[in-house]
Formats: sequence, structure tokens, C-alpha cells
Amino acid sequence: MKLTVFSLAEANRAVIEVRPRLERLVRAKKEYDRTQSRIDVLAVALSGAGTDNPDRAELQELQDRRTQLGHDISEGTRAIQERGCLVKDLDLGLLDFYAISGDRLIFLCWRLGEREVTHWHPLEGGFAARQPLDASDL
Repeated sequence: MKLTVFSLAEANRAVIEVRPRLERLVRAKKEYDRTQSRIDVLAVALSGAGTDNPDRAELQELQDRRTQLGHDISEGTRAIQERGCLVKDLDLGLLDFYAISGDRLIFLCWRLGEREVTHWHPLEGGFAARQPLDASDL
């Protein structure tokens, strides 16, 4: 992946562009997690069951759905990252954007639900190191 460096305005335009896809990915990730939990329960329940157990059909359907969701999540993530955005967390809906602050490379940080990019953090820090943007940051 080619490194794309964003200005604040460019990052905010990218947010508008990728928000709908990220929202779909977050929903898909939640469904993936629910599906995996149900698979785990069925796998335990079926561990001693015979091959004629009707729950085996549900297990297969769930495994197929999980595979499809995994593919959709992978492809959706790839599409966002091709735009230069970094998908950091689908549970929180986090995106990072490379940017320059003074003489150093930083991440502009945006979370689903926020109107625009209003935070940043150092490359070596994550969401926990997130700080509000100041006009002097960029």
C-alpha cells in the first residue's frame, strides 16, 4: 500500500467518502462476531451428536455465512485502505490518516459518529494516546 499523507481538509473529505462503507463494515463485523459465537455454541453442543442431528445444517449455514462476512469485511477494508485511510478498529469504527505536524509524521484519528476529524495521536500511540487537534498541530 502506498503511503498517503493527508491534510486535515483532505482527511475530512475522505471521511465523507468512506463513512457509508465503514458503517457497513462495522455492522458486518458485529454480525460476524454474533455468528462466530453461535458457531462456538453449536460446535460444543454437537461434539457428541450424530451426523443426523438437525443442528448440523444450521452449523453449516452459519459457517458459510461467517465465510461470506469475512470476505466482505476483508474486501471492504481493502477498499478503504486503497483510499489511503487506515482501518484501525471495526468494533469502534476507527480510521487513521497519515499527516504531517511540524517535522513529524502523525495520525489524524477519526471515530464513527464524529462529524469530522478532531483528534490526532503519534504513530507509536493508539486510540489511548488520542488528543484534540489544535490549530498549531498542522
